[in-house]
Amino acid sequence: MHLIRRFTARIAAGYRKMSIQMVISLSFTAVAVAGILLMGLSLFLRFSSTSQQMAAESSQRVLAQVNLNLDSYLRRMMRISDAVYYSIIKNVDLSEGSLAPAMNLLYEENRDDLVSIAAFDSRGNLVASVPLSSLKEDSRTKGSPWFRAAMGNMENLHFSTPHVQNLFDDPDTPYRWVVSLSRHVQLTKDGNTENGVLLVDMGFAGIEQVCQDVELSGGGYLYVIDGDGELIYHPGQQLIYAGLLEENNLAAASYPDGSRTEEFQNQRRQVTVKTVGYTGWKLVGVVPTQDSDIPELFLFGLSLLLFFIFLMAFLNFRISAYISDPIRRLEQSIKELENGRENVEIEEAGCYEVQRLSHAVRSMVSTMRHLMEDIIEQEGQKRRSELEVLQSQINPHFLYNTLDSVIWMTESGRQDEAIRMVTSLARLFRIALSKGNSMIPLSDELEHARHYMTIQQIRYKNKFETKITAQPDTEGLYTLKLIVQPILENAIYHGMASAEDEGLISVTAYRDGDDLLIDVADNGLGMRPEVAASLLDENRPAVHTSGSGIGVRNVHQRIRLTFGPAYGLTIFSEPDEGTLVRIRLPALSQEEASRYQQEGPS
Repeated sequence: MHLIRRFTARIAAGYRKMSIQMVISLSFTAVAVAGILLMGLSLFLRFSSTSQQMAAESSQRVLAQVNLNLDSYLRRMMRISDAVYYSIIKNVDLSEGSLAPAMNLLYEENRDDLVSIAAFDSRGNLVASVPLSSLKEDSRTKGSPWFRAAMGNMENLHFSTPHVQNLFDDPDTPYRWVVSLSRHVQLTKDGNTENGVLLVDMGFAGIEQVCQDVELSGGGYLYVIDGDGELIYHPGQQLIYAGLLEENNLAAASYPDGSRTEEFQNQRRQVTVKTVGYTGWKLVGVVPTQDSDIPELFLFGLSLLLFFIFLMAFLNFRISAYISDPIRRLEQSIKELENGRENVEIEEAGCYEVQRLSHAVRSMVSTMRHLMEDIIEQEGQKRRSELEVLQSQINPHFLYNTLDSVIWMTESGRQDEAIRMVTSLARLFRIALSKGNSMIPLSDELEHARHYMTIQQIRYKNKFETKITAQPDTEGLYTLKLIVQPILENAIYHGMASAEDEGLISVTAYRDGDDLLIDVADNGLGMRPEVAASLLDENRPAVHTSGSGIGVRNVHQRIRLTFGPAYGLTIFSEPDEGTLVRIRLPALSQEEASRYQQEGPS
């Protein structure tokens, strides 16, 4: 499943990169090729099915004719056997006469088809035989398969498989192939009947002559087997007996009459079976299904298919080019506009829809250019205004109270403290203005924090101590201005104002990789973690009171607005354990900080 998804994703990615001309060409060509392939496959399967059906019908007709010829031959042999039994054996009493003269006359009439005729008693002793009369010394008549078959099943005729005649001495042809027909007979002797066996040996040449001239389509052949699958005739019979050739005759013995396909020795072939009447023999026709005409037909079809594919691809390419060229030129013009080129000529050509699209794009270009200029200008002004508004929200938090404290100290005669407070206030505002720059050195930001804490310590009568430090590796770094003071203000109002013990507020600047961290910690009352987290929530309603956290939230928003969501504030606090506000900024050199500078009123 994973591989399918990857394959589908690759196809989709390739499709998105294709031009409209290529998409149209490939789509039309794919549809046409699919139609041609479907039609060609249908015709090929129809042709193949028809060819197999015709081959099966042809094989069945041939096997039917062979069956008639073989049946005629075997019936002639059966008539000879009937004539010997009913006309000779039943009419002769062995104690008064011999069977040989009459059997010899019958043999002479059919000598072209016969090898020998012989009669045996139930003990296997020879009663009469023509023309061969001398049994071999090692012959075992009673143990022969034909003898046992006749004695075991007295009602039927029995045909053996082809074998070399090994019962009688034959000086003329010692190795003659025969098929034996045996049957049970009743011999008469002294008026009494006893069991016996009649043996008629037929020359195998007669059966071979019936089968050997048979021709099946496609280089097929015919062979004959008995009910157990033993070969009776095969065109390669000698090779099979020598172990040089194999045949699927044992499996064919179980096939019913009709045609079927089989796999044998990695070859697919069509097998037709026909049973030879009462003998139990089977005619088996074998035709290879790989017709020699199929490769030629396949090559012709493939050539025709390739020609049609080429023709369809060419026509589809020309048609798609006519449709897509105006769209491609319009797309190229839009790309030039995207690259900032001015005075791009947009051509109005192609079909009606493309012309209307080109006209609409041309009319939009001018409007979009003006809108982009206006948007850029508005965004710049909006950004500057947001930063200025955020910064302006910070200053009034302590200014009025500081001035009131100066007036009170002056009236009380505490001129030294008033001068110290006014001096710190002046230096604080000098740094806050910073000639309109939004980015200032870290040292100035920390100095601003010291002056602010000096003022607050005077106001709160040194109720808390302040410790401001910077690690050596922070020298030369720049930071966004006025980000520490609002946090110090929140620490005083939220942590130190209600504290009973002597408080401590520490500011520590240090580096963390490519970032600058400024930790503002106090040992004040602290707060629950969920309250600390809510101080930075932009959706929290603004409450403009001392220690409401609006200054902290503004600092957080300014940092994120300037540097992105990866930077800002993180607040760690627990009740009665104090609060730690961590400021995360990029560690910027003067050159890097210049990219973030904003001009403002001096």
